[in-house]
Amino acid sequence: MNQINTCTLIKNAMTIDVEDYFQVSAFEKHIPRSSWDSIPCRVEHNIEKILGLLDEKQIKATFFTLGWIAERYPQMIKRMSENGHEIASHGWGHARVTDLTPSEFKEDIIRSKAVLEEISSRAVVGYRAPSFSINRKNLWALDCLAEAGYRYSSSIYPVQHDHYGMPDAPRFAYFPRGESGVLELPVTTVRLWGRNVPAGGGGYFRLWPYTVSKWFIKRLNGIESHAAIFYFHPWEIDVDQPRQQGVGFKTRFRHYLNLHRMEKRLRALIHDFQWDRVDKIFLN
Repeated sequence: MNQINTCTLIKNAMTIDVEDYFQVSAFEKHIPRSSWDSIPCRVEHNIEKILGLLDEKQIKATFFTLGWIAERYPQMIKRMSENGHEIASHGWGHARVTDLTPSEFKEDIIRSKAVLEEISSRAVVGYRAPSFSINRKNLWALDCLAEAGYRYSSSIYPVQHDHYGMPDAPRFAYFPRGESGVLELPVTTVRLWGRNVPAGGGGYFRLWPYTVSKWFIKRLNGIESHAAIFYFHPWEIDVDQPRQQGVGFKTRFRHYLNLHRMEKRLRALIHDFQWDRVDKIFLN
């Protein structure tokens, strides 16, 4: 079977990390959590655009959602669930696992799971750590997830990055703590030049020309015969979001680069490949 035909048969996982622009880890020194309730949220409008985009090809996706957001916008969560999308947890208030004790982490994942299940009336079995903040030093978090009833995690990114990453971790689905634990589903990378290159969305999708991202996923589907796991955030399609003052050049570059191109690229992506929910692809 040639590469093109393989790409048309493999379903990839489309995932959205549901948080607002002021909740990203890069802004935490500039926007304290104590001020979040006083900042107008833009997430509802952006989610509506995303749902419309997915509907163009009847795509179902997985929404890794903050409990803080769900508690304030329950109708948005119900709409996502009623439309056939998977609701998964992104923690409660976007606290990185590296900043939490085991007891604080347990409270966080249990609280977020409970509110998401109550609103969606569906079991929540998936989790993604804010900023991919599970690494070799806190693998105990995976045990906590299993104890809390989660079945999979997408929290260990096998790349070298200044804020996260475990570059020597497996690139594809595996059980870090044995088959009785949670299944880890790393965001997609491709192996080039002796290293893992990010190929599954986020800021890299805005950085690379679309043809590069398309080539990455075609290579993964066609040559390696694996499903890709792609992710993005609602604020990445929000060109009109307020610009933060006083942030460093690197942070400003990473956050605002090519926001105006994001929606067009997403539309091309959903039309060029097959997509589905994480649980439908990896748990069935």
